[in-house]
Amino acid sequence: MKFTEAMLAIAAATAMSTAMPESASASGKLKCEAGPESGWKSRDALEEKLKKDGWSVRKSKVDGGCYEVYGTTPQGDRVEAYFHPITFEKLLVTKRGGKVIFRKAEQ
Repeated sequence: MKFTEAMLAIAAATAMSTAMPESASASGKLKCEAGPESGWKSRDALEEKLKKDGWSVRKSKVDGGCYEVYGTTPQGDRVEAYFHPITFEKLLVTKRGGKVIFRKAEQ
């Protein structure tokens, strides 16, 4: 690749990254507007609730202002799920491979 082609490719990639919508989260799947983390319930409380509901939780973290959970549903599906950090409302659940099995209806 010539130098000018490389520079054009870099410029195009930069332009595309700055054109991303602001609502995109770190992973690009979801963004929660939940205010400062000091007002959130704890991840441990979410994990405890999910376990009581029959989930198996492998890992949880903050992503895009939401709680992102990797685990297994009571139905046995291995999933990545997003929950609101204040209400613990389930927002999005995807199976491995990206297939959406639940998405909260927009209001």
